[in-house]
Amino acid sequence: MTHRRIVTALVLFWIGLAIGAAAVKPEPGVDMTTRAKAFLDSLRPAQKKAAMMSYDDKRRVDWHFIPKDERKGLEMNDMNSTQRRATFDLLNAALSETGVKKTRAIMEMEQILNDAEVARGSGRWVRDAERYYVTVFGQPSTRGTWGLSFEGHHLSLNFVVTAGRVASHSPFMFGANPTKLPRAVPHYKGGEQVLGVEEQSAFDLLHALSADQRKVAVIAAKAPREMRSAGDAQPPSDGPAGIAASKLNDKQKAGLKAIINEYLRSMPDAVAKRRWAEIDQAGFDKVHFAWAGADKPGIGHYYRIQGPTFLVEFVNTQPDSLGNPASHIHCMWRDLRGDFGIKR
Repeated sequence: MTHRRIVTALVLFWIGLAIGAAAVKPEPGVDMTTRAKAFLDSLRPAQKKAAMMSYDDKRRVDWHFIPKDERKGLEMNDMNSTQRRATFDLLNAALSETGVKKTRAIMEMEQILNDAEVARGSGRWVRDAERYYVTVFGQPSTRGTWGLSFEGHHLSLNFVVTAGRVASHSPFMFGANPTKLPRAVPHYKGGEQVLGVEEQSAFDLLHALSADQRKVAVIAAKAPREMRSAGDAQPPSDGPAGIAASKLNDKQKAGLKAIINEYLRSMPDAVAKRRWAEIDQAGFDKVHFAWAGADKPGIGHYYRIQGPTFLVEFVNTQPDSLGNPASHIHCMWRDLRGDFGIKR
């Protein structure tokens, strides 16, 4: 081989390596750490005091998605435009594109809720698309452990990053009121449902069950009003209910996986793949699907999916802000080994 060909081959080799390296996304926890530092660097001292807390602060496990007069952290209304961009940069690292779209839409729905309540002359709470709070627990670092909370009405997203790796992403809660958008918001058209897949895919699985399978899967004729242990530092410890995946046929198993996957689609690919690996290692056949309430929309319904490592709960029983029955969704993902990165 001539000298020129050797040089050309080496150049092409290094170009290939560079392209390959650029194509590999950083571990989400590393990216989160970088962006959390940038967010904190953008804050004034008083803002940083509100946004930062010790990792051991008891408020780290104090969470809820209901409307509240006060919350931990720095409110987005108290940020300038640069700081708000830094907040969404951080969320773009913590979530997938799907997760960010749902988060932004849920925030925008607060204005829809506000307009509906003003029109009715009712409303106890302040409804504001920027009344959401950011809290960083500990010092973001790729060597140590730190936490992140992004929370407000119908959102509670909690993360723990250890050594640059997302160790925990629970509790992870989304809500929607109304379920069907009366007008467009960013990324969604009027008439669309922000959490429509979480709801419809479960109806699809329920309707795919045989009569005998339904007898096992349906645990109550009436849906509970709310998810269990909402706001508690750890998920409920009772065992699974309903029908086990081992009792489903292949098509039904695929339907069950589709529901689980919709929750994990809000996380970056690397995190979602790790959660699936954990589910498979613990045994997918041990995952259970349980249903309560009506088998059609517009009447209160609830489902639970539980495996050795995780718990999903979904409830839709309350009327929405427009008066439509059973059009107010709460749903969440929890880690049965321990939320907030705390082993049980």
